[in-house]
Amino acid sequence: MTGSRVVALGHYQPAKVLTNEDLAELVDTSDAWITSRVGIKTRHVAGPEEPVDELAAHAAAKALASAGLTPADIDLVLVATSTAINRSPNMAARVAARLGMTSPATMDLNVVCSGFTHALATADHAVRAGSATRALVIGADKMAEIADWTDRTTCVLVGDGAGAAVVEACAEDEEPGIGPVLWGSVPELGHAVRIEGTPPRFAQEGQSVYRWATTQLPPIARKVCERAGITPEELAAVVLHQANLRIIEPVAQKIGAINAVIARDVVESGNTSAASIPIALSKLVERGEIVSGAPVLLFGFGGNLSYAGQVISCP
Repeated sequence: MTGSRVVALGHYQPAKVLTNEDLAELVDTSDAWITSRVGIKTRHVAGPEEPVDELAAHAAAKALASAGLTPADIDLVLVATSTAINRSPNMAARVAARLGMTSPATMDLNVVCSGFTHALATADHAVRAGSATRALVIGADKMAEIADWTDRTTCVLVGDGAGAAVVEACAEDEEPGIGPVLWGSVPELGHAVRIEGTPPRFAQEGQSVYRWATTQLPPIARKVCERAGITPEELAAVVLHQANLRIIEPVAQKIGAINAVIARDVVESGNTSAASIPIALSKLVERGEIVSGAPVLLFGFGGNLSYAGQVISCP
């Protein structure tokens, strides 16, 4: 068994940008109200002609190009999404078809906001078990399509987009670049974040989620660091699920990563669910805010009241 590492990243967001002022024309809200409660200024929104798999394929193509690889080099495609309206073909198979792949294993994972970190761990496990050598791990969601645009407490949060990572096996003498995952859930409180109904609509119990995230998650995130053999003070960056700035900032502070860059992409992208962590990480790397090889904590949480985190080496 050998470990794995992230070798490249890519992200994609639709061209249309929805500002807080735009939202104020749709529901009873304002820029001041939104900023004070969730810290979001803008979000990208996909049109009806931009399905989830298209967003995912754009991000995946950028990650492959960054890695210097072709679609033929990939033998596993994992797509984390909770907005795949059609059940089959799944998003991973659709992405593989868009990219012209021939015979990869293709799987979707629906763990909502922590989907990407669950998928990244799954890819790492597949490589360690010898069932994959290179994987595309994608988080992609079209949250605007399932938003209730009459509910100002939730519609102000959401955005659309996709982020992707290329994961490959480490050399035998190379330290693993993806640390052990720590994952779990609180099933009895799973109703606090919901995508239900026909057509499906996103709803949540905001105060319950806030209390859970800010009180229960920081010690779990610190344990993720412990499993990786580092202290929070050694982290170069912390990329939490971009749920809400009023959750991100206190959780990051309680983790104790005093020397780390804290991802705050939620301000410009909103909550993109499974896409939020890879989009935020890809942007930090693209801007040169994290040096290659530096330890980065990825920690997803949200829907199902599920969570998953691992420390990775920055590609």
